[in-house]
Amino acid sequence: MQKSDEISEVDKTPARSRGRPRAFDRETALARATRLFWIKGFEATSIADLTEAMGIGSPSLYAAFGSKEALYAEALRHYRDNNEALVWAGFLSAGTAREAVMSFLMDSAAALTGCVVDIPRGCMVALSSVGSEGHVELGELVRAARAVTLDRLKLRLNQAISAGEIPVSTDVHALARFVQTVQNGMSILARDGATRGELEAVAELAMLGWDTRTGDAERRQTYADHA
Repeated sequence: MQKSDEISEVDKTPARSRGRPRAFDRETALARATRLFWIKGFEATSIADLTEAMGIGSPSLYAAFGSKEALYAEALRHYRDNNEALVWAGFLSAGTAREAVMSFLMDSAAALTGCVVDIPRGCMVALSSVGSEGHVELGELVRAARAVTLDRLKLRLNQAISAGEIPVSTDVHALARFVQTVQNGMSILARDGATRGELEAVAELAMLGWDTRTGDAERRQTYADHA
């Protein structure tokens, strides 16, 4: 994850022996490629764009990553490993399902608008259209990454039912889809320039939908009294 859109100059470390390719920091190069894919998408990012951003030549790119497709797959993993805690840490540590979902949406409002660290707006996974651009295997990777959100939400909701936090009659799949849909929409709006405050307001309204579905009339009335 980079702190600036600016690309530092190419590593000038000399080769150790004649004929050996110039050394470069693979993780740094991967981070730069991830940022570029995040901003432009797969199809709009050319090999020339990547080599310029990564500070390496095309032979080094292919030698290190194999292909543009393989590089994108690694970029997805890099994105997950370095950014998912921004929206999931509060969710995973919350005491109740409601607190978990509220944290997830509020933390998303902050992260998706670049207010926590200097990252591009929106979610790289949610915004990816690689699957509809003819790249079937990459599309499957993206769909699998998107499915993680639904699976985590459903698991937490089922735990909430077992703990008596929400009614047994709750439609877990529908409620999880609702939260996922809100967060995905927030990602699109963030890319279009929506502010953190605007997305936090969306999160608060979404929680009214949560309270309606889980029967929390007291919270709905409290919100209405202060509206």
